[in-house]
Amino acid sequence: MSLILSWQLRKDGYNKRMMEFNKLLPELSVTDLQKSLDFYIRVLGFKLEYDRPEDQFAFLSINGAQLMLEQVNGHWATGELKPPFGRGVNFQIEVESIHEMLANLQAEKISLFREPNEVWRKTGNEENGEIEFLVQDPDGYLLRFCQWLGSRPSSK
Repeated sequence: MSLILSWQLRKDGYNKRMMEFNKLLPELSVTDLQKSLDFYIRVLGFKLEYDRPEDQFAFLSINGAQLMLEQVNGHWATGELKPPFGRGVNFQIEVESIHEMLANLQAEKISLFREPNEVWRKTGNEENGEIEFLVQDPDGYLLRFCQWLGSRPSSK
């Protein structure tokens, strides 16, 4: 199919996507997809949007945030993949409430990387507040969950 025909089909309303995808969408390589799915879905409350079991792939979401998980397969290897994965990166994910998530983590005896903390960050002439905590997933990816507190005039 030519690019022009493909564009025309989209322009006329054909080939529309069944769901909207975020413009930035991380795909994390994981060592045990089932263990990761249990952690993200059962413990943290993510929703499985769809999966491709034959590719050991899953697409998850929570509160508008989207995340892809794929069993390590060598497709994306730019170097040796050693735990903890994702060094130097943390993924901030805003949720409606962190309380149920924290209770589930505690029930599972999963240690937090950083305990819940109220933070206010300057953004222009105001400050935006969140309660946030950090936890590592089974492969060591650092997840920062936050609950919006609101905004206030900047104190400086």
